[in-house]
Order: sequence, then structure tokens, then C-alpha cells
Amino acid sequence: MDDCIIIGGGPAGLTAAIYLSRYHLKIRLFDCGSSRAALIPCTHNHAGYPDGISGLDLLAAMRAQAEQYGTVREAAKVTSLRPIEGGFAARIGDREVRARSVLLATGVINHRPPMPDDVHDAALANGQIRYCPVCDGYEVTDKRVAVYGTGEHGAREALFVRSFTRDVTLIAPDRHDLPPEQIDQLEAAGVVRVEGPATDWRLEQDHILLATPKGPLKFDSLYPALGSHSRSELAVEAGARADPSGCLEVDDHQRTSLPGLFAAGDVAKGLDQISHAMGEAGVAATTIRNMLNAERPLWR
Repeated sequence: MDDCIIIGGGPAGLTAAIYLSRYHLKIRLFDCGSSRAALIPCTHNHAGYPDGISGLDLLAAMRAQAEQYGTVREAAKVTSLRPIEGGFAARIGDREVRARSVLLATGVINHRPPMPDDVHDAALANGQIRYCPVCDGYEVTDKRVAVYGTGEHGAREALFVRSFTRDVTLIAPDRHDLPPEQIDQLEAAGVVRVEGPATDWRLEQDHILLATPKGPLKFDSLYPALGSHSRSELAVEAGARADPSGCLEVDDHQRTSLPGLFAAGDVAKGLDQISHAMGEAGVAATTIRNMLNAERPLWR
């Protein structure tokens, strides 16, 4: 039986793998290859990389570091997780792997705007579609920016982006659904409101173009503000509690409500940032080590 199974090969999962391997624990990391970090063309927000680093390069460096200390990584998807006596059993294909503890670092999936996949992927690679103004709002300073969404979340994101540029347009997927106080805030900030639907999405040189009932519009960048889906199903099915949004409930040491099951990164409620996910993973890994040591001393 392994000491810990890590599910998820993004920054949180790999940070935990580095910590746990350096604690001389026997761990196994399962990575189905769908980390959101892999989609980052270049981040300038991650400390230590003044010239920026791509998500793929960051993940590759972290994988190499984890494997240097003995992490066993499998490119496979865990399809179920269940508590057993003394730990957990994870199913991968037609086999089960057992461990004394589990760390879930499966992240979330962004809801995408209704555009063709090829247009979306090209726009994301070029910086014409951006998902995180906390990460890269600086890059749209004084540019023409759209926020695609409505309601409290859409308005809040539009007002956040407004601190980087005066030219912000909030585009509704259909009709805007905004309370009067948010309308007042948007108008005071000079955020333009446009009703949807948006169609005919396309790229032209350095811009993203779309059609609306108001007419064609062109922007330097567009932020979808459509929320995300938390990939917490494995933990919930095993018996852990999640909040109404699907994020797992954890304590200050990243322990879920199910003893022995931990969560770190975007799958747990918090700031969706690489640095934050890595910090949570360090806390979780150290708590796992101390828990296992209390059960059976880890003397060498």
C-alpha cells in the first residue's frame, strides 16, 4: 500500500509530490493531462520568472523535480475513489491502487463562450481570450477589452478589469440580468453594456471580432465571465462535503470532511492562482506526513 495517492498533475499536485517524495514517502501521482496551467501561453505573474514562463514549461520543470526525488507518475485517469480500512482505493481502468491517504488536486474546468473550438484555442494562445484578470490584467493595460457574461459575476469581473483600462464592454450571453446597484456601479465606471447573443466569432490580426444585435465589435482581449465546474466528483462520491459551487470544504490544513482525504488548489474554495495552489499543496503534504507519522513512526 502506498503512503499517498495524488490525483491531478497541475501545480498543486506536483508541489505536493515534491514535498512528499522529499519526506521519503511512497507516493503515486495520477495525471490525466488536463491541468488548466498547461493552457497558459506565458505567465508574467508567477514569482521568480521575470521574463515569464509558459504553463507547459512550468509543469515540465515541476514533473522533472518530483521524479528526481522518486515520485511515480502515471499518465492515467482515476475513475473512482472509495474509503477502505486503513486508507483508500483508487480505480484506474481495470485495476485498483491503494494508499493510506489521498490528495485531490483536480482543479476546475472553465465554462467557455459559444465559439468554435479552433477560434477559441487560437485566441487563447494569442492572448485574445484570457480567463484570469488577477493573473494577467496588467497585460491589457489601456487596451480595448470585453467581458463576456452578466449578473453579479460578470459585473464584478468587468469592474475588476476596469482598474487596468478605461475601455471595457460587458457583453451578455443573452440579455443582461443586473440589479440596479450594479448598473449604477458599471455606469459610474464607464463600462459599456451590450446585449447578446454574440455570434460570428473570428480573429483578425491582433483582435477578436464578434457580432451582436448592436452590430460588429472588435477587441484586443476578451474575458469570459461564465464561471467554472469544480472537478470534485471523486471526493464527493467517496463521502467528502462540497459547497454549493462544488468546491470541496477543507480546513486550515487542507483536510476534507473525510479523514485521510485532502484537497489543494482550485478544487478547494479559494483564490484560483498557481502560487496559492502551491502553498496549499505544501500545507497539505506536511499535514499528510505528520498524520502518517502519528499512525506509524516514519523512522528510517
